[in-house]
Amino acid sequence: MKRTASAFWLNSPGAGEIREVTLPAPSEGEVLVRALYSGVSRGTETLVFRGGVPESQHAAMRAPFQEGDFPAPVKYGYLSVGEVEEGPADLVGRTVFCLYPHQTRYVVPATAVTPVPENVPAERAILAGTVETAVNAAWDAAPLVGDRIAVVGGGMIGCSVAALLARFPGVRIQLVDADPARANVAKALGVDFALPRDALGECDLVVHASATEQGLARSLELLTPEGTVLELSWYGDRKVSLPLGEAFHSRRLVIRSSQVGTVSPARRSSRTYADRLALALELLADPALDALITGESAFEELPQVMPRLTSGEIPALCHRVRYDKSA
Repeated sequence: MKRTASAFWLNSPGAGEIREVTLPAPSEGEVLVRALYSGVSRGTETLVFRGGVPESQHAAMRAPFQEGDFPAPVKYGYLSVGEVEEGPADLVGRTVFCLYPHQTRYVVPATAVTPVPENVPAERAILAGTVETAVNAAWDAAPLVGDRIAVVGGGMIGCSVAALLARFPGVRIQLVDADPARANVAKALGVDFALPRDALGECDLVVHASATEQGLARSLELLTPEGTVLELSWYGDRKVSLPLGEAFHSRRLVIRSSQVGTVSPARRSSRTYADRLALALELLADPALDALITGESAFEELPQVMPRLTSGEIPALCHRVRYDKSA
């Protein structure tokens, strides 16, 4: 019997459509997953949608189950939560997270799915990929008890990092963003908020996630001597100017990148990607993280929703995509 599913494809920069795809029957060691929810990561996915992935980064930016190539046509995405319909007995009926694009059903190796803990609702589990990135950032940042910390950029990643770092004992932490509306998200996460001009200085650590030149410059200004900026922003095809004159050298400031896709061997040599993702799902038991999901639409609406997310007409951190349970 022919099995089909529906998938969202980017046809050309700025234009997408729903396509019918043929599914193979799952073989031994594979699972058939019926999607319940997926998430649109506004930063990365809107960059892809507008065709902004630089040619030099086409290979590095590939999602695990991406089809097609940048700039288009391409099937892209990596925040999917579904129910296993066929596969190994210990997985059938389980809710799982998978780094899969927006598609109603899909077949993947059983090793590609991670069971969602029973105390984490499927609606929230779409944040696993984002919180997993935040876990890696926290490992790279290696904050100390009592550190003075700022997270500059209140997007999906910045908010996730702020929520995790706020759990460290005795830290002073602020979420810094130019949008006053982010104060409500910060409050829900239990984190102080400040506009850039009002942010507290003398920081031991600043995590930068605004993807703007102004944000990175302000991050440097907020540091105490010998402080560190951990750079999480992805700039795509944009060039960034950085103020490295004045007191940058005399204050012995540090700028260090955090790599999203891999765990630093120097930081956590015994941890695998699977360890990191499982930890992220455990952390999602906290209902405060629901504040990161700022909108929802049906899967069938994605061709109309993605341009509005990309333009900012729909303001979003993580936009949740809902799938018809009877499909």
